[in-house]
Amino acid sequence: MIAFPGTADAAASTAPAALPYRAPRWLVGGHAQTIWPYRLRRPSVALRRERVETADGDFWDFDWLDAAAPVSSPVVVLFHGLEGGSDSHYARALLAALGRAHWHGVVAHFRGCGGEPNRLPRAYHSGDHADVGAMLGAIRTRIPEQAPLYAIGVSLGGSALLNWLGRAGGDASRTLTAAAAVSAPLDLMAAGISINQGLNRIYAAHFLSSLKPKSLAIARRFPGLLDPVKIRRARTMWAFDDAVTAPLHGFAGTRDYWTRASSKAWLPAIALPTLVINARNDPFIPARSLPSARDVSSAVTLEQPRHGGHAGFVRGPYPGNLEWLPTRLLHFFASIPGHHEAGPAADPPG
Repeated sequence: MIAFPGTADAAASTAPAALPYRAPRWLVGGHAQTIWPYRLRRPSVALRRERVETADGDFWDFDWLDAAAPVSSPVVVLFHGLEGGSDSHYARALLAALGRAHWHGVVAHFRGCGGEPNRLPRAYHSGDHADVGAMLGAIRTRIPEQAPLYAIGVSLGGSALLNWLGRAGGDASRTLTAAAAVSAPLDLMAAGISINQGLNRIYAAHFLSSLKPKSLAIARRFPGLLDPVKIRRARTMWAFDDAVTAPLHGFAGTRDYWTRASSKAWLPAIALPTLVINARNDPFIPARSLPSARDVSSAVTLEQPRHGGHAGFVRGPYPGNLEWLPTRLLHFFASIPGHHEAGPAADPPG
């Protein structure tokens, strides 16, 4: 069990209500609302890293929020987006909000995203439900039994989390109290095609700038597994997934991967209270690919504001802030039956 820091007088605070998202007038368009958060100053938060050994001989890196909170306060786990981590702007904004609310938090890094190559010829992908379930199980054993556990997935992490929630069905409640997905590419085929068109190519180039060197390193460590020439030539996400993601994770190719790993088909099977937020002006998630209420179970709450970009949701006067999204997420969790307010801290579990 992880040793949470305690505090003698802190009590978990109910998250404030979040108004519907509205973009500031000075920040117009999906591209600007996506890119601008990268320019904002990120809050400094104290983190403790834990390396967790996996059953298959690999490891994950968990970054725990190192802030005083009652031992039985809610715990929020974040599954980051493609090539993200605990330094991502949305992660820092969330962790800072958790600290203010006296909740616990942890960023669960997918394999290869903690700053060190993982041991096995494996990475992560949008349908990586097996690792999501295993990481959630590991976190559940590290926190007090009475503490609510909530999960948030952003972009790719949201897709992988929804994949797990749909497959787990009612059994998900044995681990989690509620969940949320933000800017998840629910239809991978639609998003994958869109990210390779027009100005969206800047996002593909951004991702490939780190994905390709990591993949070439895997090719060197495990000769014959991947084709370095195909990796170097990849200029689109389709080409990259065909050269790397598919062969590493048992898919026949990009089409097979994008079809089988899409989370949209699993939304009707989700039984856990789940909030799914997608801006309708997300540059590379076409609004026409988003689900309607008839496409999801009664446990799923869809929120599709007109603006926000991809994992952006800036608000306030210039230069803006990223407080809307964490406020909305914590308010959703605090409204779920089974959520409770922690009392004064006892001795930290250990």
